[in-house]
Formats: sequence, structure tokens, C-alpha cells
Amino acid sequence: MTPPRVAVVGGGISGLTAAHRLRVLLGADARITVVEQTDRLGGKIRTAEVAGRRYDVGAEAYLVRRPEVTALLDELGITGVAHPTAARSTVRAGGVTRPIPGGTVMGVPADPAAVKDLLSDAGLRRVAAEAALPPVDLDGDAPLGALLRDRFGDELPDRLVDPLLGGVYAGGVDGLGLRATLPAIAGALDAGARTLTEAAAKALPKPTSRPVFGTLAGGLSALVDRLAGSADVRLGTTVRALARTEHGWRLTLGANAPAHAPADPVLDVDAVVLAVPAPAARKLLADVAPVAAAAYGRVEVASMAVVALALPEGTELPGTSGVLLGARERRLDGTPFAVKAFTFSASKWAHLGGETVVVRGSVGRHRDPGALRADDDELVRLVRADLVELTGVTAPPVDALVTRWGGGLPQYAAGHADLVDEIERAVDALPGLAVAGATLHGVGIPACIGTGEAAARRVAAHVRAPATG
Repeated sequence: MTPPRVAVVGGGISGLTAAHRLRVLLGADARITVVEQTDRLGGKIRTAEVAGRRYDVGAEAYLVRRPEVTALLDELGITGVAHPTAARSTVRAGGVTRPIPGGTVMGVPADPAAVKDLLSDAGLRRVAAEAALPPVDLDGDAPLGALLRDRFGDELPDRLVDPLLGGVYAGGVDGLGLRATLPAIAGALDAGARTLTEAAAKALPKPTSRPVFGTLAGGLSALVDRLAGSADVRLGTTVRALARTEHGWRLTLGANAPAHAPADPVLDVDAVVLAVPAPAARKLLADVAPVAAAAYGRVEVASMAVVALALPEGTELPGTSGVLLGARERRLDGTPFAVKAFTFSASKWAHLGGETVVVRGSVGRHRDPGALRADDDELVRLVRADLVELTGVTAPPVDALVTRWGGGLPQYAAGHADLVDEIERAVDALPGLAVAGATLHGVGIPACIGTGEAAARRVAAHVRAPATG
């Protein structure tokens, strides 16, 4: 028999996971090709060298309570997992930096007392009054910002929920949907909770001694590097078109530079996994799955940048893991901050302590490019100015690195789950095609791995079907 041939379009963590699982399921003889448009693998995972040390300048951690990453690391024999220190995270609320409170579900309090230090007296009274409002009428999904403002007023979403969600989606509370971003709250409402406060109380995670986050001490790219060995990788190669053939699928390839020009501009395969951002998926599916393409086209995306600063050894940072900022926070001169968050990595992760003191500033929000318009040198200057105002740290960096992430961060608006259902039903009707990636069921590393696993299993079942029928 001819060995099965599968193309995986997209070399981020979703696509690489799919390639790995396909190799396991289809065996050593299978021809698995990963086609990646850029000159590197990993997508939003990137470990760079900053002041001579390995440092993650994309995704920096994963949720431990989800099993996908731990299971994959164990399977691959990758060790060196690290967890954050006990340093607390903070938020800039109303011009003051305070600890992020416990007793909330992504900022929605189970008890108004949990957020009393972040709000004005009037804001706290508004939050406390939510329990006496008529029951939440959740018909399907709801725009999150509108719901929170209607129930709690503006201060709680602006000062706490928006900064927390901005750190996950690079988007604001007013552009996101309830079910996709706060599924535990939505589930509690579906189960009978009358108010958001009651829903938060029911959805509040039980206390545990387990760490919430994990990472790899040597950088998350170690996972990328290990997965990359599962397939033939073609970097700098663009899939310009996708079409069905009598026996499978045809990919028309192009190159971003002459050095990457494919020897054959056509790749014929038995099956395809698309693991690309929404705009690319929309283009590739336009002819073969127009309903799915249209749904992908309704997903908006955000851009952001990570500015890594290595400060001189001995630089003193606040004894916290970092600070989040809402979109409406302002500097003392009334201008917006360039950053939406700082991570004090040298405090947050024990393995990054000592030597130079590493810090990362995150810049960019959905529909608000702000400081992203600046060139790299100016962006570093702006981020340093924010660091001075927020912490008083004036030490000039011994090294700095700007890493830009353009248009790849999906926004989970109201109705996102229905949109994803449209995509998956349309794709399921096409034998030998599957989709994966952050657009679907979550933007974190575990969720992306989960979509890659599911896509690989779907494709492998199709490829193996003739041999078992």
C-alpha cells in the first residue's frame, strides 16, 4: 500500500501537535508535511535570547489544571517544568496599584467584599446592589461588557475584569462574549443562578495546593523543537490554494522568498489539517467550505507586542509578579499607558532570578494599536517610561528585544461558540479535512494542543478507513 500522506498547514503549537499525533497514529511510513508561512516554527511560542539567557517572548506559561500540556510533556519525556513563585500579581485600578483579589471568577466577585479595595465607595455600592436586581435573563449568549456594566456599573469591568481579560485575549471587555470567556459563570446561570454574584459563588474554583501555572525552565520552545521531529517541515512556504481532488486534496504552494521556492508548487495529499489564524483559514476555505470560511471571516483578530527588558543585576523590582492595566488607566500627565501589562519575570519565576533582572511589557489591544505604531526603539522608550511611572525603576536595560505579534490573537465575541459550531459542522462534511487552532476552543496552550489532537484523530480515522473497510 502507498503510505498515507497528510499536510498540516501551520507550524504553531496546534499544527505541530497534530503532526505528532498523526505520526503516532499512522506510523513511521506516513508522509506528514508541515507547511509554515514564516521562517520559524512555534507560532505564539517563541524562546529568544535576551542578555545571554533563554527567555519566552510569546506565551510564557500554561494552565496546569488542564491536562493537555502535562500529558504531552510526559509522553515526550520532557522535564524541567517550573511553577511561579508565591509573588502576588497586581492591577492598576483608579490610579493605584493593588493586589488582584481572590474570591472572584476572572474579576466577577462571589462576594462584593472581595473587590472593596479596588473600587470607590459608589462603585462598591453598585456591585453590592447586583444581588437585589432582577434575575439575569441569559438568552443564548451575551456581550460581556454590556452585561457587566448593566449589572455592576463601570468601575468593576474597567478596573478588574478588563485588565484580566486583556492579558488573555489582547482585547477589551466590551468586545468579548460571556460564554466563550467566562464559561463557568455562564454554566452557573444556566444551572439556575439568579445573579452574576451568585453565579460567581457557584463557579468559584475550590482551593487547592496545586500550582495554577507551569512553564519549562529552559523555555517553551523545547516543546516546539521536540514536536518538530514528527514531520517534514517546509518553512517560508505559503499555501496559496486548497482544492479537493478525486482521491484527496491538492495544496498549491508559493514562497515568501526565492530561497524557499518549492521544487514542486503542488502538494497532493490524502488529508489536510488547517491550523492557521482565522484570516488565513477564511481564504483557504473560501472555495471548498464557504460556510466555514464565512464564519472564520467573522472572527476579529488583535495585534500585540512583547518588549523584553534585561535590567542590570541588582535592580530592585516590586515584590510582585507583575501588574495589569485596564484600557482607561492613565499616566500622571493624563496620557494612556503604552503597556497593558508588565510581568516581573525575575520575581515571578525562580529560574529567572539572579544575573540580569528580566521584565516584559505587553503592548496592544484590539482595535487600539496605540503604541504599536511606534518603531522598535520608540516602543522600548515608551515601555521604559511606563515602568518608571509604575515602579520607580529607572535603570537602563543592558539588553532589549521587541517581538511583534501581528493579527493572530482571535477575539471571542458574543456567539463565538455558535460560530465555531458552524465551522466544525461545515468542515466535518468534507472527508479528510480538519481544523485546529486558537480560533476554536481557547487561546491558551492546552486548548490549542487539544484542537490539534482532535484534528489529528479525525484525519487519521479517515486515512485508515479504506484499509479497515
